[in-house]
Amino acid sequence: MKYITLILAFTLVLSCSNDKEVDYTVKNEEAIQKYLNENNLTSQKSVTGLHYIITEEGSGEHPTTTSNVTIAYKGYFTNGQVFDQSSAEGITHNLQQFISGWTEGITYFKEGGSGVLLVPASLGYGNYDYNTIPGGSVLIFDITLISVN
Repeated sequence: MKYITLILAFTLVLSCSNDKEVDYTVKNEEAIQKYLNENNLTSQKSVTGLHYIITEEGSGEHPTTTSNVTIAYKGYFTNGQVFDQSSAEGITHNLQQFISGWTEGITYFKEGGSGVLLVPASLGYGNYDYNTIPGGSVLIFDITLISVN
């Protein structure tokens, strides 16, 4: 009987954690739509749920998901609170070293281009807190793709 109770309790915990992820997906999409409406913005949405806005086309090449890139960025929440920002010179890394929202999203930009990525939690840090970023958060990034290296 103890084992059956433990199995039922474990199953309940697992099912609740799955519901939480679904809730973040719905809540994140609602938060992104609200942000877009309040700021009079129009985005494109990928099949993964990533929203992106290209504000400056750029004239160089598109990176691939395995490219080394130099990017200047500012990261903030839907309320405008900044949580991270690079210098104007940017940072240089392989796209595989970033959150999946960046790995996918940066490929939509051309070298010299800029825009905005609106990243749901599923493409960011998921349900987990990361430094000053609470789990389940929508992350917004102003991006400039300085170079594909």
